[in-house]
Amino acid sequence: MKVFKRLLTLALIGAIAFSLMACGGSGKASSGDSTTKVSNKKTKAVKNTDKVFIVGFDQNFPPFGYVGDDGEFTGFDIELATACARKLGQEIVLQPIDWDAKDMELSSGTIDCIWNGFTINGREDAYTWSDCYMDNAQVFVVKSNSGIKDNSGLKGKTVDVQKDSSAESALNSDENKDLKNSFAQMISVADYNTAMMDLESGAVDAVAMDKFVALDQIKDKKDEYTILPDEISSEQYAVGFKKGNTALRDQVNKALHEMDEDGTFEKISKKWFGEDVSILGKSK
Repeated sequence: MKVFKRLLTLALIGAIAFSLMACGGSGKASSGDSTTKVSNKKTKAVKNTDKVFIVGFDQNFPPFGYVGDDGEFTGFDIELATACARKLGQEIVLQPIDWDAKDMELSSGTIDCIWNGFTINGREDAYTWSDCYMDNAQVFVVKSNSGIKDNSGLKGKTVDVQKDSSAESALNSDENKDLKNSFAQMISVADYNTAMMDLESGAVDAVAMDKFVALDQIKDKKDEYTILPDEISSEQYAVGFKKGNTALRDQVNKALHEMDEDGTFEKISKKWFGEDVSILGKSK
């Protein structure tokens, strides 16, 4: 009887162990990490055919790249990059990235380029660049009733910037050292949507950002917000590639200039900005 009970106990332990192993295997197969690995393998397999163009962008950066009301990625640079991929005969893959992780994404090969209102100024030697395709500037946005009329009015005020953005770089430069030092505080946030919510709530007094982004952010709220007349810095946008990747850069450059000549660039530009912002052919 004791032997029978012992055998029965061992059988039950074995059954429980087998069940736990089975559950563990099932859980692992359905985990997010496993799914990501499968997705990455598929991307690499397709990419080896040289028919896929993977564009890295910040999905919280309207009007250049963002999620539209229909849940799809859209924006000026998204349309420009899509038209470029069509010229190259490649399928575009839009890959949203954390902006402060963009260098890691590019160096690891997860993306082919950074195309999203990407400022070349101050980063000339960090990437291989396309020709510059549009001018931009860094500005401050404040509430219209704030009493702040120009940059001198920001003395003792709290200012938001996006982390690792051109605005942050400009304000950290020697050229704007006195301006930054006049602030009570400068806060780095994840994205401009967060910054604008901080401004709306009164948590900060101003937001430093790209001029075209600022225009988009306040287009339906011009009574509530205003852009200060003093620019922080002027700059140009270009497409950034991994250092040394001149082959893909040259292909994209060729496509950009063709789009500029055949009217594709102008059509996309007028849709988003009401004017042709191209400086192709004028950039060095």
